[in-house]
Order: sequence, then C-alpha cells, then structure tokens
Amino acid sequence: MNDSPVSRRRFLGQFSFAAALLALTSKMKGAADRPASEKKLGVVLVGLGYYSAKELGPALRLTENCQLVGVVTGDPAKGAKWARDYGFPASSVYGYDTMARMADNPAIDIVYVVTPNGLHAEHCIAAAKAGKHVICEKPMANTVAECDAIIAACVAAKVRLSVGYRVHFDPFHEELRRLVRTKEFGPFMQMTGKFAFQMDHAQWRAEKKLAGGGPLMDLGVYLIQESCMGAGAVPVAVTARELPKKRPEFFRDVEESIEFTLEFPGGERSACYTSYNDRYDNFRAEAKGGWFEIGPAFGYRGLKAATSQGPVKATPPASQQALQMDDFAQCILTGRPSIVPGEMGRRDLVVIEAIYASVASGMRTALKI
Repeated sequence: MNDSPVSRRRFLGQFSFAAALLALTSKMKGAADRPASEKKLGVVLVGLGYYSAKELGPALRLTENCQLVGVVTGDPAKGAKWARDYGFPASSVYGYDTMARMADNPAIDIVYVVTPNGLHAEHCIAAAKAGKHVICEKPMANTVAECDAIIAACVAAKVRLSVGYRVHFDPFHEELRRLVRTKEFGPFMQMTGKFAFQMDHAQWRAEKKLAGGGPLMDLGVYLIQESCMGAGAVPVAVTARELPKKRPEFFRDVEESIEFTLEFPGGERSACYTSYNDRYDNFRAEAKGGWFEIGPAFGYRGLKAATSQGPVKATPPASQQALQMDDFAQCILTGRPSIVPGEMGRRDLVVIEAIYASVASGMRTALKI
C-alpha cells in the first residue's frame, strides 16, 4: 500500500512536554505554597455520571494526598446530595456556567473533568482560567486541535495538566514497562490486543459530536497506550480498516468495530481490535526471549498477568484511580512531572486521527515527527 502521510505539525509536541512542564514548575499555584503538614489537596469533579459516582468519588475516600471539596453538575439536587455525602459546603456545588467562580475558592486545587469527550476542551479550559490544576479524563478530547487548546490554556494559566490514564498506576501494567526497561526478554516485536464490549443501550458514546468516534476513542486508546508501553516508543505508521456493521441502525454515527496495526521505529508491530459489539479484554507482547500477557487487561480491578516465566505476582491496588490522583497531587506539591501529561493525551489523539485517516483512504498512514 502507499503511504498517506500525516503532517509533521499534527504530530509535533508528543515529546515536547518536558519543556512545557519545566516552565510550569517554576510557578505553581495554591497548594505549592501550603505548609507541608497540609497534605491533602482539594479536588472538584466536573460531571457526576457513572465514572464519578462509582469510581472517582469512592477513590477520593481512599486517597492520601487529596480529597473531594466540590462538584460541577447541571443538576443542583444531585450536587446537593454529593455535598451531604462527602461533607463539603453547598457553596462548592457549581454549574457548568459558573465554573469561573472556582477562582474564588482557595480550597480547590485540582479540577477533574469527567464529562463526555466533546466537552473536555471547554471544561478543561474553564478550569485552567480559574487557576486550577487539571486532570482530563481519557481520551483527552475529540481532536488534536482541542488538545492543543487545552495544553495552551494550562500553560498560559501556569497550572498542571494530567490525563486520566489510570493503568499507568497498576502493578500488572508496570511489569510490562519493567520488562521493556530491563530488556529481560529482548524487544517485544509482535504485540496483539483486543478490547471490546457489547453496547446494549443508547448513550452519548455512540454520538460522534460528544464522543468523537466509536470504540476507537473509548477502548482503542487503551490498546494504543499499551502498545506504546510494549514498544517503548511511539508509532511511525498505522494501517486500519473499519469492519462491516452488524447493527447499523444502532451505530449510525460512529464505527461499530475497527482493527488497526501500529508500526514502531524498531520494527515492532501491534495488531489491535476494538468493538462495541463483542467481548474481549487482553493484550500480549512477544519477544525472542519470552512473552508477557495480561487479561483481563484494562478493567478497574481483577487484572491478571503472566510471563513466559510464570504468573506476575503483584498486589492489586484498592483503587487505580486513588493512586492516579494521589500521584498528581504529589506532582503539584513537589514540582516533578506527571508520567501521564497532557502531551501524552495529545499524542494518542494524533494516532487516533491517523487511524481514522487510514480507514478513510484505505492506505497505510505514516506518522511524521
């Protein structure tokens, strides 16, 4: 196949976060000036859907370095219930149109945006303009341009930006990164991953305006992340195709299933599949000296991994999300960079846009740095 190149400008920045972070560490807001004895930073959740209610809220009861101090919601009654349940004042319940008022609340250090993908840019930028550090749930946005706008807003406001890539804080995934660092098995030249579930009811994830796409945006981003971990690099090219829809009336606006192959600089390849009409949750990486396999791979709990030397022995965390948020709080307090910065989220959107470009053209799409 012929190459269909993605422009250099669209891929620039994936390695540029070090300079931006260095600029930010020189002047942190709020928590950085607090006494060391005041360990917990205040977090506000923007959007009170399933993930906030069932995962992030409970995780904030377990965190050591941060605590829930407010919410942003379009439902004042729901916000009032959160205030009662988590013990913060009713004055810390904000609407999407009153986020600017957070600037006047010194108890707020971090704003975690958990709204649909298509709203991430609007809400992250509002949080940054209010002078608050930002965690943006994955995928970072619907487009690379929106990612650029979020990053620029955080740099302008001199606040930190991180992406909700929780598996980076899970010990089973850390074993893959350790094997890559130590080269214990040699390079993982062949990788395969599948992540899929059956969507059985209408929701915003099947609406392109809010979701940006289908399972590639929601589930495929995990496969991109894991492939980059296994290769220890970013892709140089991708080949992809959308599979025929079995339920076209349900998936009118987005793809139902898609498969793609990522190519890396050292010749490593990762063949991936994601769908909203199937059931898979696994990833495998093979090298000359051994292999790594994880499955279930991407859930919130119950993960299992093994290598050619036997099962991976690790203690599952009580909450991946608690570790993720605590780490970001430590980044703010100490000035060290996040391991999941906004530029990583941008990188993944560049790859996603290239995958969709490959589907549209039917050609291998090169990623030019």
